[in-house]
Order: sequence, then structure tokens, then C-alpha cells
Amino acid sequence: MKKDAVLTKIKSEKVVALIRADGPDGLLDCAKALAEGGLTSIELTMTTPGAIRVLEKATAELPDFIFGLGTVLDAETARAGILAGAKFIVTPATRPDVIEVCKRYSIPIFSGAFTPTEILRAWEAGSDAIKIFPAEFFGPNYIKSVKAPFPQIDFVPTGGVNETNVGDFLKAGAMATAAGSSLVDAKALKEKNWAAITAKAKAFAAAVAAAK
Repeated sequence: MKKDAVLTKIKSEKVVALIRADGPDGLLDCAKALAEGGLTSIELTMTTPGAIRVLEKATAELPDFIFGLGTVLDAETARAGILAGAKFIVTPATRPDVIEVCKRYSIPIFSGAFTPTEILRAWEAGSDAIKIFPAEFFGPNYIKSVKAPFPQIDFVPTGGVNETNVGDFLKAGAMATAAGSSLVDAKALKEKNWAAITAKAKAFAAAVAAAK
């Protein structure tokens, strides 16, 4: 899938499911549970042990999903993730070397930033969208505020996004959102309670539909 198609799908779905886990067990089943609820854009984080191997397996077994690699801190990790099949890369902070690798491979990069100065610096460095992190402290109003001087920049708020406020973030001008524990609960993941994760995904999808 080419870069424009990846970005279009994420913009359409509006929610990237962020999976953090203590290990790789059950992650593919978790992805399938999310898909049953309507979400197929999934970010696996480098904080998960064996993340690159899991990513490689996931992209091979579930080719219709859009898997990305998150918590990427350096160019080497970004390249390893891309070669393993990552369709997008996410950083918690602005990392120019990571942006450069993603541009070289024509892979979408969402750079973490927060202040207006950081946002503009990441955008000018070539980030396709800015991951506003952590988003929970100022909420949707902050997205609205920074969107005013930067209407040309796409924002993906992350942190504190849940099924009750995801619509507010989108109405404030976010291109999409990313949700972690509010969507993929650690307890449900550990207990392999896929029905609970599917139900959460459906709640997010319904909230997104209501906000359009």
C-alpha cells in the first residue's frame, strides 16, 4: 500500500489503536478483535518485547491491516520496522533522523510534538502529521488552538483519548486520533478478553461516526 493510501485510510478510520503489551502473546488475536469492531489501523510499540518480530508476523498474516511501529527513537529502529512491514512510523518526540529515513522509504511519519515551536519544527522537517502528545492535559481545546495558526498541519492527538471525547478531538480539527489503554485495556489483553476489546472498538467507531 502506497503512502497516500495509508494516510487516506487512517484519515477515514480516524482511530489508530495503540497496543502496548508485556509480550507478543495474543497480539494478532487482539488485532482481529479490533477489526471486528471496525478498527484496522494498529500501532505496535517498541516497548513490547520482540516488537519487530511481532510486526513482521502481523504484516504477513494480516495483509489487509495497516500496522505501524510506535515509540521509535532512532533511524535504525525506523528502518528495521519499515523492512518488517510497518506502513507508518510514530515517534514520541521529534526525531529528524527518523523523519529522514521515512521520507527515503516514502513511509508516513507521525512525529511527537506539543508546543507550537515543536509542531512547526517537526512539520518543516518533513513529518506527515504531528502526534500531539500528551493530549490529555489540555484536551480538544488545545487542538483547536494550534490548528488556528497551523491550518495546513494535520494533528493526531494521543494520550487521554477515549470513546467519550474522541468526537470532540475530531471536531476540534484532528485528522485522526490514537488510543491506547482506553481502547486496548491491559487486563483484557492479558486475559485475552477479545469480546471486550471488540466492544470498545465498536464504541470508538460509533463515536467517530457520530462526529462526522
